Amino acid sequence: MNRSIRLLAASAVLVVSGLSAVASASAAEVVIVAPGAPPVERFEAVPAPRAGYAWDKGHWRWDHGRYAWVPGHWQVQRVGYHWVPGHWVEHGPNWRWVEGHWA
Repeated sequence: MNRSIRLLAASAVLVVSGLSAVASASAAEVVIVAPGAPPVERFEAVPAPRAGYAWDKGHWRWDHGRYAWVPGHWQVQRVGYHWVPGHWVEHGPNWRWVEGHWA
């Protein structure tokens, strides 16, 4: 009986450690650095609110040595969270992109 309990506990520990390794790997952050400030944001009409979704406004993306505009789109809402839009942050002479996320 004790042996089966120890075996079950050891198996549970392995499963939990495996899940945490997968979760940390999927949360890997990609850092995007641009050598200059992004252009001024484009005006984009925000659509009427949509139940169960949050609007993610358009933004400039650094793509192969230049900025490219990415239009706004809907994000499926996560209950109990609010959407923090992605944004550029000045970091010394460069600019870094902070990905939009739920907080």
